[in-house]
Amino acid sequence: MKLEVITREPKERRFVTPLLFIHGTGHAAWCWDENFLPFFANRGFSSHAISLRGHGTSDGSDKLKWTRIADFVTDVHSVASGFDREPVVLGHSLGGLVATKYLEQYEAPAGVLVAPSPTEGMFRSGLKIQMRNPLLIAKVALKQDYAVMFGTPQLAKKFLFSADADDAWVEKYSSRFGKEAFLAALEMIYNLPKPDKIKVPILIVGAENDAVIAERLIAKSAQTLKADYRIFPNIAHDMMLEKGWRDVAEHIAGWLKTKVS
Repeated sequence: MKLEVITREPKERRFVTPLLFIHGTGHAAWCWDENFLPFFANRGFSSHAISLRGHGTSDGSDKLKWTRIADFVTDVHSVASGFDREPVVLGHSLGGLVATKYLEQYEAPAGVLVAPSPTEGMFRSGLKIQMRNPLLIAKVALKQDYAVMFGTPQLAKKFLFSADADDAWVEKYSSRFGKEAFLAALEMIYNLPKPDKIKVPILIVGAENDAVIAERLIAKSAQTLKADYRIFPNIAHDMMLEKGWRDVAEHIAGWLKTKVS
């Protein structure tokens, strides 16, 4: 299977450990290349972002609806195994669950979860969203695609971006969102991380203004995974695309310098 990978190599590689970024619902590798890949490459990291099957230009769009989390983990391993050494995996939202499931099975120096699906699952969070947006969730169920939640610039801004986010770039980003695996998204409810199987340092970063993952769930996930964590003020769910992305990236880079040789 052909998988899209965007790579940014540093002019001077100051860290031998590569980074592999995993996108969330309806996104693809491009979302990391807007800011994070150049940032980490400029700091000496070999930086890569995968488009999971059915996303971006990767194969598998014809079977995306019934793709599972385990399939995405296979994609990550397929790319990671081609590096000169095991990468740090960094996952956003749904990609955070993929990252934790990867870490249950494979060796890695560390993991970073960015506004991740909570370790308790998305049942209560999803129910709250459903109660506040019943018609929208009915449309999600009808089309069997959770990316419908971000299907217009207005919805993307409501769920993914800050209220003061520039409408022009919200429209730009939302136009690049695609479909999501319905089955994999459902697994966010019940396919929970197994903390006893994860033996590497974990950092979780969360957003104060996240309309999808509540701040308390970030803290709870950190406790469950015995992870370091930090909540960033004045930023929303798509932390890597928000105007405050640099503060998030700086914190992750500083943490990696202390945890990864």
